[in-house]
Amino acid sequence: MKRRALGFVALACGAVLNCADVRPSMAWGDDGHKVVALVAQSFLEPDVRKRVNALLAADTDTLTAHDIASAATWADKYRDANIDNSRERTRQWHFVDIEIRNADLDSACFNHPAIPTGTPASDGPASDCVVDKILQFTVELADPATDAEERVAALKFLLHFIGDVHQPLHSSDDDDQGGNKKRVSASGFAAGNLHHFWDTEFVDQLGGDPKTIASDLIGHITKEQQTEWQSGGPADWAKETFAVSKSDAYGLLPPAGAHGNFRLTDDYVTAAANDVAIQLSRAGVRLAMVLSQALRKP
Repeated sequence: MKRRALGFVALACGAVLNCADVRPSMAWGDDGHKVVALVAQSFLEPDVRKRVNALLAADTDTLTAHDIASAATWADKYRDANIDNSRERTRQWHFVDIEIRNADLDSACFNHPAIPTGTPASDGPASDCVVDKILQFTVELADPATDAEERVAALKFLLHFIGDVHQPLHSSDDDDQGGNKKRVSASGFAAGNLHHFWDTEFVDQLGGDPKTIASDLIGHITKEQQTEWQSGGPADWAKETFAVSKSDAYGLLPPAGAHGNFRLTDDYVTAAANDVAIQLSRAGVRLAMVLSQALRKP
């Protein structure tokens, strides 16, 4: 399916970009997160890029390499390594479960628990959402007085979480753990769950590797889109992503079969690949904006 789909997905992607609980799966998978970071890197001012690279070069953690693309996968690796109970402490930070039938961002963010005074964001409450964590880590990254190790962690969490909040099934829920409980299949794909398809399979439709995908997406992002996407903040981005999920990820699903599984049509796959292309692009532009605002010299 992948080789057959690449041509029409690339063309459709260009058209789109030029028009105005427990989570077993990882948002976007490694490749998607690398794409977001590489798109962001292309929009960073040279001085900000140098500061990002310097912070990553000073990192002593060995879970990932210290280039921006690899570091964008660190938050998943850190969670899964379960360092100092990191799985339980951080797993809910990766998503915001806005319910499809009762959209309430505040409830999905556990009513925004406060971090105790003097506590770093990386030690914040386990019951928190990706929207709040982006805000908290942005404050830490922007403050030169932040402990050096915490500042590096803040950067790595931001590289990852800004990607997470743009994955439609990390900003929505249909009583199915963000699509993890919905079994789906499609022509040319191995069967899996809906969340996995949006994490990985639809990203793979865009190209062979993260650098190739990022390069293609960067070439389709217009100045007008860049300006438009730089507005708002994490709560706005989560609501925007929720709308994509409600209308497409869930809204375009065909009726379930006799055993409760869903057979995705070619049209669904095409629409999903287009959505993924624009969501990765938005995430990259917004990540660049957040890093620039936090690290740009006054």
